[in-house]
Amino acid sequence: MDPSAFPEEFQVAVTQMRGARLRPEVFCEEMPAPQRIAPFASALSADVTVDGEDVGTGRIVLLHDPAGNDAWEGTFRCVAYARAEIDPEMANDPLLAEVGWSWLSEALEAHGATYVAPSGTVTKVSSESFGSMSDEEASAQLEIRASWTPAVSPDGDGPLDLGPHVEAWGELLCTASGLPPVPDGVAPLPSRRGQRGRG
Repeated sequence: MDPSAFPEEFQVAVTQMRGARLRPEVFCEEMPAPQRIAPFASALSADVTVDGEDVGTGRIVLLHDPAGNDAWEGTFRCVAYARAEIDPEMANDPLLAEVGWSWLSEALEAHGATYVAPSGTVTKVSSESFGSMSDEEASAQLEIRASWTPAVSPDGDGPLDLGPHVEAWGELLCTASGLPPVPDGVAPLPSRRGQRGRG
């Protein structure tokens, strides 16, 4: 579909998504969006890289249905996924899933991203190798799948801004990947976009 045929509200939201500022450890690029969930969709994928090693990955999809959706409680919906390698011993922590979910809500709040109708799951996966693979170390991953409806500011003033929602997703990726938070008052450098595999 010709992008110029998209509703103006959706075009503005996509521009806001692309303009989100993410940490330099986050390599973000556009990816094909699922086409059957909503009339309009746009998606970003990202990898978190530290010292040349990928330690986390994720994606965020923006769905838009101009007619509205009762389950969403709005016309837009953010659907996010984050997966990160974790210490196998962490996977045994009974509070890990609850903590993983709190990372998302805290990131949304920290970036001033107002939302309603959140839902999601947190999954812990641990693997041990046996037989001819027994010399491989145990590994574990944390997967967070979430969706929420972006809303206008709490006082109802001003237009919807998708940038803080994408930035919160980027922070979730970094937190899950074990990166320390950026100190207060320090602005993160823009992330790398479209540079992978060049040079």
